[in-house]
Amino acid sequence: MTFREIASGLRFPEGPVAMADGSVIVCEMAAGKITRVKPNGTTQTVATVGGGPNGLALGPDGALYVCNNGSSFTFSERSGITIPGHAPDDHAGGRIERVNLTTGKTEIVYDSCDGKRLTAPNDLVFDTHGGLWFTDYGLSTKTGRTHGALCYAKADGSRIVRVLRELVTPNGVGLSPDGNTVYFAETITARLWALPLAKPGDAAKGRADFVGAYPGLAYFDSLGVQEDGAVCVATITAGGITTFEFGARSVEHLPLPDPFVTNICWGGKDMKTAYVTMSGTGKLIAMDWPTPGLRLNYCA
Repeated sequence: MTFREIASGLRFPEGPVAMADGSVIVCEMAAGKITRVKPNGTTQTVATVGGGPNGLALGPDGALYVCNNGSSFTFSERSGITIPGHAPDDHAGGRIERVNLTTGKTEIVYDSCDGKRLTAPNDLVFDTHGGLWFTDYGLSTKTGRTHGALCYAKADGSRIVRVLRELVTPNGVGLSPDGNTVYFAETITARLWALPLAKPGDAAKGRADFVGAYPGLAYFDSLGVQEDGAVCVATITAGGITTFEFGARSVEHLPLPDPFVTNICWGGKDMKTAYVTMSGTGKLIAMDWPTPGLRLNYCA
């Protein structure tokens, strides 16, 4: 599949959000800022949030919500590839932020849950009730790893809860077309999981169901859901997009020339333009996608 390079020189781009004007907003995690990439490839800073902005989504109030991991990765360069590494020794925790797209004003919505600091929020998705599901990745340090969690919160700051705990590097998160299932990917295990819901923010049972894994050596990052319900997972090391089609019980991998393919989203009138962040090489690309992406509950 051919692709078009929209922008390069981005500092580990993540969390693309396709806008109605044809622009795409991304995090530059290694630069601590939110950037708008225009269709002609020029860039504009939306907000400088600091820390490590990792995931983005538009909320019910029209603001941009940010999963900020609080600079939970150090970065190195090798053969022209930016590589995320262990958390720095002074990492103190992450947060969920709200950014006004007009002014760039940034405020913290959550930095803790049940009195315990959020570790490293990674990715998020909104449901039709104005609530957001987000993953808290945990930490990779020089001495080991801490567990992560799948969380649910209200955009107005009134409720936050850890729904699943002790997860192994939970990363990408998305909702099924009917909104009754939350999907999340674990990075280190390269596994995709599905959590059935009883009602908004509440799991139908205390554990998730295993969906599938990458058939080889790889790690999973963020994910997107197609209109037909298939889940597309950005894949690290193997470099590309791995699609799980449930009806066909198949797993297909589309390779791309970057070992750190981290995110996918869709835009355009027919939702068949896929935008992908190739973070290692600092690029945002676009390609024609055979199946429409699922239109998110809040769009611009």
